[in-house]
Amino acid sequence: MPLKSFVREIGNMSKKFTKKEKHECRRGGAYIAPDSSPLSSTAGSSTALTEHGRWANLPPELLLDIIQRVEARETCWPGRGDVVACASVCRSWRQITKEVVKTPEQCGFLTFPISLKQPGSRDTPIECFIQREKATSTYRLYMGLSPALSGNLNKLLLVAKKVRRATCTDFVISLVGNDFSRSSNNYVGKLKSNFMGTKFNIFDSQPPKDSLVQSTNRSLQKTHSRQVSPRKPMFITAKISYELNVLRTRGPRRMKCDMYSIPASAIGQGGTAPTPTAFTNCNDEAQLGFKTLKSAQNVPLVLRNKAPRWHEQLQCWCLNFKGRVTVASVKNFQLVAAAEPSQNVAVPEQEKVILQFGKIGKDIFTMDYRYPLSALQAFAISLSSFDTKPVCE
Repeated sequence: MPLKSFVREIGNMSKKFTKKEKHECRRGGAYIAPDSSPLSSTAGSSTALTEHGRWANLPPELLLDIIQRVEARETCWPGRGDVVACASVCRSWRQITKEVVKTPEQCGFLTFPISLKQPGSRDTPIECFIQREKATSTYRLYMGLSPALSGNLNKLLLVAKKVRRATCTDFVISLVGNDFSRSSNNYVGKLKSNFMGTKFNIFDSQPPKDSLVQSTNRSLQKTHSRQVSPRKPMFITAKISYELNVLRTRGPRRMKCDMYSIPASAIGQGGTAPTPTAFTNCNDEAQLGFKTLKSAQNVPLVLRNKAPRWHEQLQCWCLNFKGRVTVASVKNFQLVAAAEPSQNVAVPEQEKVILQFGKIGKDIFTMDYRYPLSALQAFAISLSSFDTKPVCE
């Protein structure tokens, strides 16, 4: 049997898509199958694994060879869905698939939902774009160059919904576009601003590995005696600050990001960034509340926007986005590491753009990120640029 037909038959057997998932596929490419843990299940029993059937009894050596071939052949979506199909057959297939599939840092591919919380590639940036829908106050993150260049090959990664409150603005981030409940398994985090829109906190629904958790002064939330779906705890993984701009809209914004969950040593020689391997269950009542994360090394990575240069002929501030940004906007930015001399970080590493964001059309923005940021962290930082900043502008 040809490999392509073999994988197609596996995909049909796995029945990995429900009607809701298929709806998301039509809007944004193939769906990333969730992990096997309860927190990552997105449609009840739609991804339930079965141990019976002829495919579960294949010799491990043959099974490993099949999955390696499929993984090596399909390097982009929607073809990457064949790798997900292999992981959806049964537990033995899923275990081997998870061993074969590398992290985005190693291969530059996003396959499973946990990939969205893992650092990006060290070699080349992962290219994405954000589509803004003003009518519904939603922001969709896709993997791809742009809607025009990628066409139907776009891969929906994350969706954020903007919620205005009396004293702040929240951007609730979910794996799907129709479920933003904090008690849902689709919920992955949020971005919260202060009243003036100059300071933001990035919240994650789970603490990354190798991090220390410190409770804030805010009182912990407790569940009521009546049975309700428990809300997930929140962990502050980063802080974003926008500085006062005396030139208002005529000058570029100045921003600073304190990445509490990423040590500054991550960008140094031999450094590593926290890489979660699975979603963890943190719904214990004793853990509910808001907590601040700090890396185990206690020296968080600091990112600052790259200063633009004034172009005399164009009479505007300019940055080299290498063709990925085509429309001038105060929202456009590039972030680089702001390392101290005592941290012994090489100059080329300090000049390397870790995240760039910019406008290419009406309600279309590109977002390219790389190690040590994850897709979730890069998306949250980019969302902060959409919020109104009366003090800065």
